[in-house]
Amino acid sequence: MPETTKADRRPRQRRVGQVVSAKMEKTIVVNVTRRVQHPVYKRVVQVRRKFYAHDEQNQCREGDWVRIEETRPLSKLKRWRLVEVLEKGRR
Repeated sequence: MPETTKADRRPRQRRVGQVVSAKMEKTIVVNVTRRVQHPVYKRVVQVRRKFYAHDEQNQCREGDWVRIEETRPLSKLKRWRLVEVLEKGRR
């Protein structure tokens, strides 16, 4: 079986969203909102999804806007990691 190299893999997905929970140790919950057209009614609706992401330095707080990136499974729910904090939220 041939080994896959980094060049063979697809690029990692990235998402931008708002931190809705930072109460866990080294874990944040990020709410990502997309706008999609409803398949039947053709109206543009917002679709929200929550992602659990790894925050190594515990630098994020609720309300921060962050960029997260896909990674290998780190726990039962965590499959994303924090790339950067785009904007600090008001506290």
